[in-house]
Amino acid sequence: MQDIIIVGGGIIGVMIARKLSQYDLNVLLIEKENDVGNVTSMANSAIIHSGYDPIPGTLKAKLNVLGNKQFDLICKQLDVDFKRIGTITVCLDENDVFKLEALKNRASENNVEAFLLSKEELLKLEPNLSDNVVKGLFCPSGGIIDPFNLCVHCMENACENGVKLHLNEEVINISKDGELFSVVTNKDSYKCKIVINAAGYNADKIASFIEKIDFDIIPRKGEYFVLDHFDDSFLNHVIFTLPTNKGKGVLISKTTSNNYIIGPSSEICLKDDYSCDKLTLDSVKISASKMFKNIPFNQTIRTFAGIRATPSTHDFIIEPAKSDKYFINVAGIESPGLVSSPAIADYVIDNLISPILVLKKKKNYNPNVRKYVHFLKLSLDEQNELIKKDKDFSKIICNCEKVTLGEVKDVLNRYVKPQTIKAIKKRTRAGFGKCQSGFCQANVLDILANYYHVSPLEILYDKNGSNIIYSLTKNNGDKND
Repeated sequence: MQDIIIVGGGIIGVMIARKLSQYDLNVLLIEKENDVGNVTSMANSAIIHSGYDPIPGTLKAKLNVLGNKQFDLICKQLDVDFKRIGTITVCLDENDVFKLEALKNRASENNVEAFLLSKEELLKLEPNLSDNVVKGLFCPSGGIIDPFNLCVHCMENACENGVKLHLNEEVINISKDGELFSVVTNKDSYKCKIVINAAGYNADKIASFIEKIDFDIIPRKGEYFVLDHFDDSFLNHVIFTLPTNKGKGVLISKTTSNNYIIGPSSEICLKDDYSCDKLTLDSVKISASKMFKNIPFNQTIRTFAGIRATPSTHDFIIEPAKSDKYFINVAGIESPGLVSSPAIADYVIDNLISPILVLKKKKNYNPNVRKYVHFLKLSLDEQNELIKKDKDFSKIICNCEKVTLGEVKDVLNRYVKPQTIKAIKKRTRAGFGKCQSGFCQANVLDILANYYHVSPLEILYDKNGSNIIYSLTKNNGDKND
C-alpha cells in the first residue's frame, strides 16, 4: 500500500516526487510513457521565465516568481545546465509602447526586476535586433535550461531517496474503496491514501474518474525551428515579441547546448498531434524575422512540435477534487509551468498534503544526484586522466556532439534508465547534432541491444511501434541463409 500515488511523470510529477522524497512516505509515480518528461516537458521553449507576464494575483504569477528563485540551487543539486542570460521583450511599433509599459507595471506588481530600454540601449545589447525595434523590456532573472535532464535528474534524485517509478504503465481507472483509493492500470492495481493528478493534457481524463469536473484542458500546439551551433555571438538573450491572448508569442533563444530555438506557434490541436506543417512554420519564420535580422534558417537541423495543456480557467488548477480532499488535481500547467514547477511542488505539499497527512522529515535525505560526466566540459588533462581510468571515454559515439561511450554507459547505470534511442538522445545529446542521428543512431541501437540483452529488432526509437529495424538481412551470419 502506498501513501501517495502520483499520476504523470512530466516536470510537475517528478518535481512533486522529489519534494515528497524528503519525507518518510511510500510514494509511487506512474507514467504511461517509457521515460519521464517525454511529452510536454521535453518539447517546449526551455525558458526559465522571470514572471513579468502573468496576471498579478494568479497562481501563475505567484508560483512563477517563487519557482524562478529556486533554480540556481536546484540545478546545482541536480547537475543540470542553467544560465540566467536574461530576457528582452521587444516592441516594434510606437503604437504598442503602452503595452510594453503595462508589462513593466505588471512586473512591478509581481515583484520582478524589469527595465524599459530605448532602441539605442537595445542595439548595444543585441546588435542583430530589427531596425524597427522602438523599445524593449529587459528582465535579468530570466534564463535557459536543459529541460530533458531537469526531468530525468529530478526523478533520479527522487528514486535515490526512496520513490518508486513505474514506466510504460497507464492509469485506466481510479475509485475510492473506504478510506483508500484503488488505482487501476493496464498492468496492475494499487491502494493509496492520496492521489496526485499531474497527468498533463490528460489531467481532465484522470480527474473525471473521481467526479464530474468543471474545467477543460485544451491541447495547444507550438511548432519550432532548431538551428545548429553556427555563431555563439549571434544572440545574447532570450528575445520575445509582445504577448498576445494566445501566449507569449514567438521567441528566439540560445539553448544550453548552444543551438538556437525559434518558435512557437500556438494553435488548438488534437491530443498527440505532433505534426509540423510548412504554413505554420513559415508564419513562425516571418514573426521571428520581424524581430531579428539575418536569421540563418539554412542552419535549421530540426523542426518539432510540443503540446501545452491550456486550462479553460486561464490559471493553474491546483486544488483537491470537490468531492474528496485526498484526490489532488495539478492540472492546466501550461507556460510558465516549467519555471513554476518547484514552487508548485511546495504549494501542493504545504497547502494540500500537510493538512491531511503527517509528514516526517527523513534524516538521511540527500538532495544531490551522483555527478554526471560531461566530457566536453573537461580540460584536456582531465579528459586524458579520465581515459586512463576508463577507455570507454576515448570512444566517440556521436561525432556531431562528441558524446563518448563512457557517457552513454554512465546514464545506463542509473535509477531512471534510458530504454530507447530517444531517451539516450535526451540525456547525452547523442543524435542532437547536425546529422540528427544519421551516423550515431546505429551505435546507440547496438549499445542498447547489448545492454538489455535483446535483439536489435526490439529497440525502439521512442514510443511503442517505433522500431528502427523490422527485419534482418541475414541470420546472424548463417551461411545457409
